[in-house]
Amino acid sequence: MKNPFIITGKIPEEYFCDRKLETQKIILSLTNGDNICLMSSRRMGKSKLIQFCYDKPELNDKYYTFYIDILHTSSLAEFTYVFGQKIFETLRSRNEKMLRTFIQGLKSLNAKFGFDPGSNMPTFSIELGDIVRPEYTLNEIFKCLEEADRPCIVAFDEFQQICRYPEKNIEALLRSHIQHLGNVNFIFAGSERHLISEMFLSSAKPFYNSTRQMELYPIVPEEYIPFVSKWFQAYGKEIGTEDIQKVYRLFEGNTYCMQRTFHEAFVNTSPDEVCTSDIIQKSINDIIEDNSHAYSRILSQIPTRQKELLYAIAKEGKADKITSGAFIKRHALLSASSVQAAMKKLLDLDLVTVENASFAIPDHFLLLYIKKLMGEGS
Repeated sequence: MKNPFIITGKIPEEYFCDRKLETQKIILSLTNGDNICLMSSRRMGKSKLIQFCYDKPELNDKYYTFYIDILHTSSLAEFTYVFGQKIFETLRSRNEKMLRTFIQGLKSLNAKFGFDPGSNMPTFSIELGDIVRPEYTLNEIFKCLEEADRPCIVAFDEFQQICRYPEKNIEALLRSHIQHLGNVNFIFAGSERHLISEMFLSSAKPFYNSTRQMELYPIVPEEYIPFVSKWFQAYGKEIGTEDIQKVYRLFEGNTYCMQRTFHEAFVNTSPDEVCTSDIIQKSINDIIEDNSHAYSRILSQIPTRQKELLYAIAKEGKADKITSGAFIKRHALLSASSVQAAMKKLLDLDLVTVENASFAIPDHFLLLYIKKLMGEGS
């Protein structure tokens, strides 16, 4: 039995919930030569949506499409390494001739590529340390894409990560390449709104006014609730509309958290049975328990002042005016200056996000874990 609530890998179209307008807008923008800045909260389904659009014939049949997640990169050299590796892997599965052209174009790394003696196909034998002059290698990568035999689309996920690189002027360096490319279009996706907004909406930044802005909101309950109900029924199971609504409200429409919950609830519900609220709660508890070691480790590694502020935000759900006397007194925090310093670190660690001056914990399962530690969870 397949589980229709897919949380890893590609999602077949029949299991992909809604996003019809977003898909149409992305494809229309890209095929008309636009670059896109795609913003949303964490785990709202950006990467799945991008891959879903890539699989559509309008893009898959006519473009080379590349998806590069740079969340865990920490320097320009690592960015260049991950970028080149992903292009290599994608071309290897799509077009051998273009792959060899790409390898020959990377003159700074040409001697580093290996070959599989069985298939006589190139292998990506490059190590991060081989990227000695990343700005030069990056130029070669862009040049290769510009000269490709079909147009290219490159998606950089968590693009705001480049703001944390130790090198200066990375945005200006990338913009200087990208603005001259006619055969390549880009999707710049980001989940840290305060950073990605600054990058693309501030007139002082290199990427200002260079993309079409697009925001990804939660799938509306009118679409998601029938979707869940339909797929339980398709496999001979039942689930109440009110219980689906409770999960939607609990996670505020967060795509991943809802999908993960119903994935587990589907497993825990036998055919010809009803998925009750108890089964759903057990599923949520199991997910939190599965992540408890990782969450415990995260909390153990942050200093006391940051942890106190994180707990205060968890208690409020969404926290406003965090440097006000009332907030500080309510949660027995030290001072406005210590709150500001702690918040900066929490934002950098992506443990907290800010939207319209309101602070929240983006990982809803972590939020529930913290509430449980504070005696507020079930």
